[in-house]
Amino acid sequence: QVQPVESGGGLVQAGGSLRLSCVASGPTFGFYGMGWFRQAPGKGREFVADISWNSGSTHYADDVKGRFTISRDNAKKTAYLQMNSLKPEDTAVYYCAVGRWPNGGRESSDFASWGQGTQVTVSS
Repeated sequence: QVQPVESGGGLVQAGGSLRLSCVASGPTFGFYGMGWFRQAPGKGREFVADISWNSGSTHYADDVKGRFTISRDNAKKTAYLQMNSLKPEDTAVYYCAVGRWPNGGRESSDFASWGQGTQVTVSS
């Protein structure tokens, strides 16, 4: 089972940017969709974005559309989440996940393995 590892979180002021990375070593990385989810304090985990195995399809949650961009580099076995125009309400632990099938998904059940998460804190 591929175990993803996130990095790139931190503290940023509102309006700033961060880029999260997710390395998922293993021979099958390029066969599966990837996703990013987040969990804010006191809330459940929510979908942020996903990308298909060949980057041909991406989807975003409504509240990040136009601000966040998901991408992947299969040669590097890495997925990215570029986050711009960050808001205090984006504060959460962000999780990377490896999909169960090529096209990613929006539900937690669409993903087979999860990283430990990386904290993103946006100050006002």
